[in-house]
Amino acid sequence: MEAQATARNIRTSAQKAGLVCELIRGKGVNQALATLQFTRKTVAHDLAKVLRSAVANLQQKEGFGGDIDRLYVSACYADQGPSQKRVRPAPMGRAYRVVKRTAHLTVKVAERPLKIAAVGGGAATGQAKAKKSRASASAQA
Repeated sequence: MEAQATARNIRTSAQKAGLVCELIRGKGVNQALATLQFTRKTVAHDLAKVLRSAVANLQQKEGFGGDIDRLYVSACYADQGPSQKRVRPAPMGRAYRVVKRTAHLTVKVAERPLKIAAVGGGAATGQAKAKKSRASASAQA
């Protein structure tokens, strides 16, 4: 089960936002929110809002298990948005162009699959364990 959220036209460059995205990619949702809370970048606040929105989107989907602790950030990236062009006066009647960049932040959240332990094990696994223990015993001798 997977859901995503996107914030468009955030007033930062995609390169700066991408640095913060790298911090939370692959982490659990709670750990990612804690990381963003203590990150000293202004885009971290916007990214936290997008992450909370993605979690809310997943909770609204039919078939969601309800366990938020199993959620993790499966993808997090920042794409370049439209740039605002401005003019700054320069000496001797010239003008410099100022480019004010924007970014589109996207966060995808997915549910980790449940780990199901093997029941019984069977004869084949018992024989493999016996071979491994004999090999380690002969290596130590």
